[in-house]
Amino acid sequence: MTARYPEALAAAVERCADEPIHIPGSIQPHGFMLVLDTDLRVLQASQNVDEWIGLSPQNLLGQPLQELIAEPTLPARLAALAEDDRNPFHLGDVSFARGTAGGTSFALMAHRHDGQLIVELERASNPGDAYGNLYPLMRTFVTQLHAAEDLQSICQLAVLELHRITGFGRIKAYRFDEEGNGQVLAEHAEPGYSSYLGHHFPASDIPAQARRLYRENLIRVIPDASYQPSPLLPVINPASGAPLDLGFASLRSVSPVHLQYMRNMGTLASMSVSIVVRDRLWGLISCHNHEPRQVSHETRTACELLARILALQIDATETAAQALRKLELRRLTVRLLGGMADCDSVTEGFRSMPEVVLAFAAADGAAVVSADSCVSVGDAPADEQIMALAHWLGAHVPNQLFSSDNLQRDLPLLPELARHSAGVLAISISRLHAHYLIWFRRERVRTINWAGPPTKQQDEFSGALTPRNSFDTWREELRGYCAPWDDAEREGALELRSAVLGIVLRKAEEMAQLAGELRESNKELESFSYSVSHDLRAPLRHIAGYTELLGELEGDQLTERGKRFLGNIAEAARFAGTLVDNLLSFSQMGRSALHLSDVDLTALVDSIREEMRPDYQERQVEWRVEPMPVIVADAAFIHLVLRNLIENALKYSRTREQALIEVGASQQSGETVVYVRDNGVGFDMQYAGKLFGVFQRLHRMEQFEGTGIGLASVRRIVERHGGRVWAEGRLDQGAAFFFALPQLTYTTNLDDRKE
Repeated sequence: MTARYPEALAAAVERCADEPIHIPGSIQPHGFMLVLDTDLRVLQASQNVDEWIGLSPQNLLGQPLQELIAEPTLPARLAALAEDDRNPFHLGDVSFARGTAGGTSFALMAHRHDGQLIVELERASNPGDAYGNLYPLMRTFVTQLHAAEDLQSICQLAVLELHRITGFGRIKAYRFDEEGNGQVLAEHAEPGYSSYLGHHFPASDIPAQARRLYRENLIRVIPDASYQPSPLLPVINPASGAPLDLGFASLRSVSPVHLQYMRNMGTLASMSVSIVVRDRLWGLISCHNHEPRQVSHETRTACELLARILALQIDATETAAQALRKLELRRLTVRLLGGMADCDSVTEGFRSMPEVVLAFAAADGAAVVSADSCVSVGDAPADEQIMALAHWLGAHVPNQLFSSDNLQRDLPLLPELARHSAGVLAISISRLHAHYLIWFRRERVRTINWAGPPTKQQDEFSGALTPRNSFDTWREELRGYCAPWDDAEREGALELRSAVLGIVLRKAEEMAQLAGELRESNKELESFSYSVSHDLRAPLRHIAGYTELLGELEGDQLTERGKRFLGNIAEAARFAGTLVDNLLSFSQMGRSALHLSDVDLTALVDSIREEMRPDYQERQVEWRVEPMPVIVADAAFIHLVLRNLIENALKYSRTREQALIEVGASQQSGETVVYVRDNGVGFDMQYAGKLFGVFQRLHRMEQFEGTGIGLASVRRIVERHGGRVWAEGRLDQGAAFFFALPQLTYTTNLDDRKE
């Protein structure tokens, strides 16, 4: 019956959460228990020992175990149990020398916990049969697990395997969300059993103390929900002076509320298998049967092994998916940084690539707020609503990041904003001013199928919670929520914030303030370079290396589709690595000191042609290199400029039967003008202004490879020398690239010149 007063119901829920289920004082009767002291004398015994071996628990107290069980090696095996291995360990099958159970063999399991030695005994099964039946099944399961491509397929394999091992009528695997609700991902249900596939079970079905036991003890079996518990005698453990902690005992009696829950579901036998990933209760596999069903310790051991293998596979699958998502986010981060660095401000860079901004956070709209101005892209709220959000963030969020998947709940003071967007992800991109990058997501209406109403009920007279008695589908329409922001997106946003502060925004802010603070901006830039080097290059190399290793070790087990996916991952990682290296090199060009010397341009071009000979020796290339002057410049940097330009000329003329490359120079009006001309594909002059920008490409990557940083590097180097760059071209008729350098002397201090 539903509680009449919410306060009373809340109090009942709190009492339920405090129920000491780890010290029930009794066990399930499908086995019996002895608790031993350090001398292996019986301190406590379950009341049902009389039914199993014909000896009363009172007569057993104080008796040495060696007189009850004539196994000479048993004391040594018990002594070898480690204190930290709290799960029951099978020490072999034994028989009793006294009592009425002569000739009956019992499986003896023991563990130490809280300073107590706890021995559990169940009727022994045939270990040979268990090995012969279970091992082939487990071997097949492990083999199939490698081919599973997603979490649902992995869980479905586990469900089917557990059905073959245990024979339960319904087996379902579900994972817990952040609120503790469970969603059924996979299921096997025989005729006559209700199906819960896709249904949700409320977090309140499993209180906190039960979740803790599930995390610590992977297997829990209830062979008969109608059992009568067998109490431990005496009730208080003589050694500890407290009730015995049975948290890790296989025979532990369970809460009467849970037994009633099972009966309400039409289940008389159950087994729960915990899925623990990185010490977190990721989910459960629940096995149900309409009739009582025994599960031998050999079968439980196989199920525990399956659970551990399953957890490892789930961890590997989730880690791989997260790594790919982070790689994609970092690729988009590099593109965003490139666009912002190539523009005069963060706002202009933001405006120039709206599709990248939205893809970064899988958002419907986005905005950049700078002081009292706002620029938005996509399906973003009105500017006044965005500015109101920025003011709220400045007043209430001291952290660098804010996220919400339900603005109605989290920002009730901004109802207009919540009517437009359901969720927000925002990062502060200034340490000095109210500047924000903000992403918006629309509402995503979801229909959740609950296995019965997810509300708690309370007995009208006793005030205690009563288990749910209906598991029929109960639909709830969830409104006001967007797709949740995941950890990778939040971490990626913080990385983007650091990068924006280091490369673009800090530089812009400090140039607008005091010229002396430019050194601090340079330190931020250097810090960013190291950050990119460690945070991007190493993971990319790890991805490439592990991809290659996975191909070598597991290639024979992969499908052709899997091999193709693996190849795509490796290629993407290598390309991203090259992109990061080029970006690092580009960022360092603005900081490296120039070392001026005489540079013989003719000799330099000849050496570059020799270096690149392997790249074009199979082609017909006509070279026209005019005699060129000696200039004063940084030899290494000018070498890089000419190599980039010549490399471009060769690349974009490779569609010609005979490529023509012309290189020359002239001196005029105090400048040395150098050109590199080709007869390649050329370009439309309306795009000439984009050529020297970071990541600006006029041709698809499938046609001509490259990272889009080479010409940007040319411009930066030439401008460091106080020069300028430009280009001329016509579609399908070739292109010419020029750079002009001032005629310098060794006394020129270029680092003091204004760029």
